[in-house]
Amino acid sequence: MGMEPRIVQDWRRWNVAVTGVNAHVESPGPGCAVARCLRECADFKGTVIGLGYDVLDAGLYARDYCHGGYLVPYPSAGKEVLLERILQIHEIERLDAIIPCLDAEIQNFIAIKGELARLGIRMLLPNRMQFLLRAKDHLGAFCQSVDVLAPESRTITNPAFFETCEAEGWEYPFVVKGIFYDAGIAHTAAEARLIFNRLVNTWGYPVLVQKLIRGDEFNLSAIGDGKGGLHGAVMMRKRGLTEKGKAWAGVTVVDKDILEMASKLVKGLSWCGPLEVEVMKGHDGKIYLIEINPRFPAWIYLSHAAGRNLPVALIRTLAGETDLQLPEARSGTFFIRYAQEIIVELPQFESMMIDGGIPSVETLLNAS
Repeated sequence: MGMEPRIVQDWRRWNVAVTGVNAHVESPGPGCAVARCLRECADFKGTVIGLGYDVLDAGLYARDYCHGGYLVPYPSAGKEVLLERILQIHEIERLDAIIPCLDAEIQNFIAIKGELARLGIRMLLPNRMQFLLRAKDHLGAFCQSVDVLAPESRTITNPAFFETCEAEGWEYPFVVKGIFYDAGIAHTAAEARLIFNRLVNTWGYPVLVQKLIRGDEFNLSAIGDGKGGLHGAVMMRKRGLTEKGKAWAGVTVVDKDILEMASKLVKGLSWCGPLEVEVMKGHDGKIYLIEINPRFPAWIYLSHAAGRNLPVALIRTLAGETDLQLPEARSGTFFIRYAQEIIVELPQFESMMIDGGIPSVETLLNAS
């Protein structure tokens, strides 16, 4: 590979790459929020590099979040192509760490973790088996093994299921979910088919159906230490939803039952790295696990606002700190998401289109 490892022990001076820097209105990626957590940490004096999949990903140009930005190949291109591109970016920016923020890319990053570690590029990720066990199509079996409630789910590849499902005990409405992202509530067979086709066209097979739990949705984000321990939990109750069920408003809470469930899950998986646990507190008073996402959520900036900055805790962990002494997250802290315009000069956009990236100012200054 031809590059010497970059070993910088002080995380405050690191060059950190963050993926998933899109800002789609219905379903924004977590990357911009992760970058914002790093940039607004008073101790962090390093550089944040945004990695995106589309020239319109806002974080590639948003200098309040990312010092520079680069395009990377879509996950479907495979691990070898991703590794080649990361090495190209590393030659320019000399990365110390990468924080992957999208489900679909995690397996590729797991596969190249060893090669990147030899260059001094750190990542805190689960292994492949841990990643697969928490996937939507395996989640029901895993929940049974750790005594956690989850709504009944089924994997399907044939939309004919929607015509006969009621005879099999699947009464409408229920949830239709993509294997990686996206979901919709179907009230009729026709509506279910529309959602099914959209998900297949975007994410491929299989598609999951999940029985609908009526109640209040809560999310928890934390970091697993890889030994069964859960650290830095921050909990949020959704207070406003988009049409796709994504939170556009929420408030921090403290709930010992949700924390107990998340701790069971992390211990059962020996989870390593950031995660988000989505649960429903049903009208029957029971707590049901909906999903385990293998990365920080799009609302992760709320952790910084509540006094427990989880992306900073992550890079401190990567730097070898074992006693983070994180303050308690304040309950009653609200967020309300909104959209705003980022102004991009034509030469910047052309550079992203033609060259695939815009180096950070720090890199340009060092090169001059």
